[in-house]
Amino acid sequence: MILSAKKKFGQNFLVDQNIVNKILDTLQPEINDTFLEIGGGTGSITLPLQEKVSELNVVEIDERMIKFLCTKAKNNLNLFNQDALKFDLKKITEKKHLLRVVGNLPYNISTPLIFHLLKQRSLIKDMHFMLQKEVVDRIVASPGTKKYGRLSIMISIFCEKIACFNVSPNSFKPIPKIWSTFIKLNISRKNKYNIYNLNNFEYLVKFVFSMRRKTLGRSLKNIMEEKDFISVDIDPKLRPENLEVSSFVKLSNYLYELNK
Repeated sequence: MILSAKKKFGQNFLVDQNIVNKILDTLQPEINDTFLEIGGGTGSITLPLQEKVSELNVVEIDERMIKFLCTKAKNNLNLFNQDALKFDLKKITEKKHLLRVVGNLPYNISTPLIFHLLKQRSLIKDMHFMLQKEVVDRIVASPGTKKYGRLSIMISIFCEKIACFNVSPNSFKPIPKIWSTFIKLNISRKNKYNIYNLNNFEYLVKFVFSMRRKTLGRSLKNIMEEKDFISVDIDPKLRPENLEVSSFVKLSNYLYELNK
């Protein structure tokens, strides 16, 4: 069966067996693992992975791919013809192990999909994704760099981040114009940062980075005075890209207490 990629689904099928092998080596799947794959596609990861684990669940929006995978499925493969952005992990985690998530993600939904999954992080052990290299560079970026921003901070709150290896455009069909990177995100089980109110924290980070060229003193002038910055030991002349995650937490907690 010949399956062509559909642009509306952002499909670029992985066709390089060497990269598939590197992915499996990175995953280190064990027989008792319960996996969720986002976007099974033509089965380049699905088919070898189902041989190594007790249960593999695949969420795939393209009905053609579902029909194809059905012809290759073993008893441990569960297929869901759904939009991953709307998928509820509770459907497959009741009374089971924490999920391990893997996927060659469409570039156009990668960031919202990661945030969707992080909202359900209590059900997840780790996540491994093939992403646009530029997105991974932003995820792993350090303070003081141009790529450091909201994505870097919000994923740092919940995960340990490891960029594993880069992947050439020639490893995909159709061939994209950009390089990809395979990344591992280990969900932190401990409360790494004592954030008083997560919604407030998310709003603050999003707000200041929407004006990332402004200093904190200018962007927060309507809610913070110089004495407030002194109280949290943060220089108001700094731009948001210069602030460590822990400083954002300190700032968010201070504002939360200030407005209680």
